[in-house]
Amino acid sequence: MDPLTPSFRRELRARAHALDPVVAIGHHGLTAAVLHEIDVALKAHELVKVRTFNDERDEREALLARIVDALDCAPVQRIGKLFVLWRPRPPAEPERERQPPTQAVPKALPRERVRDVGRVRDVGRAPAGVPRAGSRRRRRAVH
Repeated sequence: MDPLTPSFRRELRARAHALDPVVAIGHHGLTAAVLHEIDVALKAHELVKVRTFNDERDEREALLARIVDALDCAPVQRIGKLFVLWRPRPPAEPERERQPPTQAVPKALPRERVRDVGRVRDVGRAPAGVPRAGSRRRRRAVH
């Protein structure tokens, strides 16, 4: 991957400030599973923080170099045991055209506006002068 320009690196550092580490490298080191998780996080978020629990500075720098080489990403920042990595998202795949359903779905019949049920009449709105109820359920007016 091409090196990042200083202005773009500064922008990425500012964006990464609020992020939490999404992957932690434990005492087993950089395994295939850890590399896979970093790759998944980069695909999803483009900018990620990775925490390592290694105390040796030289080993941490070698670890960062292995991650960058294996995943083709750019190191943005190293702060102690935290690495900030960036890789642009791959271009989105074009959506397949949706095919119409094989069976025609019948349209719903229009609902009657007023339905008489004995003395109770179902109406869509309360008559003028009646205060609105707090619920969104249909109100029933008695006639």
